[in-house]
Amino acid sequence: MSVLFGQLLVLGTVLGIGLWTCLTCLPQLAKPRLVDKLAPHVIDISENARQHHNRTSAEPLPFAGTLIQPLIARIQRLLVSVVGGETAIRMRLRQAGSWQPVEQFRMQQAAWAVGGAGMGLVIACLVVSRTPSAWNVLVLAPIAFGISGVGARELLLRTRAAKRMRRITSEFPTVLEFMTLALAAGESVFDAMKRIGDLEHSELAREFAAVIRSIQTGVPTATALRTFSNELGYLPLQRTCDHIITAMERGAPLAEVLQAQAADARVLEKRALLEQAGRNEIRMMFPLVLLILPVTVLFAIYPSFFVLTSTF
Repeated sequence: MSVLFGQLLVLGTVLGIGLWTCLTCLPQLAKPRLVDKLAPHVIDISENARQHHNRTSAEPLPFAGTLIQPLIARIQRLLVSVVGGETAIRMRLRQAGSWQPVEQFRMQQAAWAVGGAGMGLVIACLVVSRTPSAWNVLVLAPIAFGISGVGARELLLRTRAAKRMRRITSEFPTVLEFMTLALAAGESVFDAMKRIGDLEHSELAREFAAVIRSIQTGVPTATALRTFSNELGYLPLQRTCDHIITAMERGAPLAEVLQAQAADARVLEKRALLEQAGRNEIRMMFPLVLLILPVTVLFAIYPSFFVLTSTF
């Protein structure tokens, strides 16, 4: 009876998704909302409207459309209240180079949780079909796979943020030296940042280009720099931005300070490389001790052992 119930549950879920997909094609349900009509007209003055207008069709569960939007919003509020950490999520999104809001990331986590729960339900049905006594798997597997889906989306974001921050850390001394040369040549701070923003294939240069766009739209330079450094959460960059703001407000010399900070950043980069090399040496010990060394000892001892055993 439990096997039949599990199969009927899976088939009913698939049937419901198919019916929802057909219903979303009806004119009354597929018509655009008021926010969809107004967003293209205010994208120049509203960041939320720009994000809404530039969203792709690959958002989580696009087939459900209007029908499950209240359910997704309720799951989103539940995740925000239970999981928490909006500040940390916002910083990780910024470090990963993503401009999506925290709410959209929570919706993606909800979609991953639903997908994981569905996968767990399918696996549980297969297990119960082979072992009918293991009916509790129908409850435990979807919950475990759903939690794993949320954790996997979080882990993916952490990995992307860490990878991008490592690249920004490696680019930071070079960018500082380039800015020092531009300032020593007589350019202003704005022109030096604009020259850095024109560089290609550089994550930190793209960040400076975003700062330049913010300044050109009317944001004060000090506010744009402070917001940019605080969002990334990279301490040497925060110190550099503080020195730039102080130099602009008080007229203090800046080229020598940036040159000294570039030298310090080079030292920090060398120290990070040495630490990474030490960790890699420890990682290399595992295959060396567990695989290579036993095989070497085996090749050295086995011929003598074979000769001794064959002689006697």
